[in-house]
Amino acid sequence: QVQLAESGGGLVQVGGSLRLSCAPSTGVFYRYTMGWFRQVPGKEREFVAAITWSGGITCYATSVQGRFTISRDKSKNTGWLQMNNLKPEDTAVYYCKVSKGSLEYWGQGTQVTVSS
Repeated sequence: QVQLAESGGGLVQVGGSLRLSCAPSTGVFYRYTMGWFRQVPGKEREFVAAITWSGGITCYATSVQGRFTISRDKSKNTGWLQMNNLKPEDTAVYYCKVSKGSLEYWGQGTQVTVSS
């Protein structure tokens, strides 16, 4: 069983940056793909970015391409989402997910608010 904890959310002005972290509060990642998702009230959760276990392959939603960077450090068992040039439409609760085959685990989410 893996339990995830996200951190790093907060309030930031337009154009600012935040760095979200995802680490297990219990358990250990091993050969899991990691992804970030976000959700605003009344809307479905949407994909933001993902990275393979090796870190060799990443993919991004079009809306964040060029502004967000996903990364991970296997030795530290931690992943990050660096968010630059934030926009009001990036305001959401951000969730980390790790998955391997049919297994998937979600964090509880961290709020990101971008003020204009």
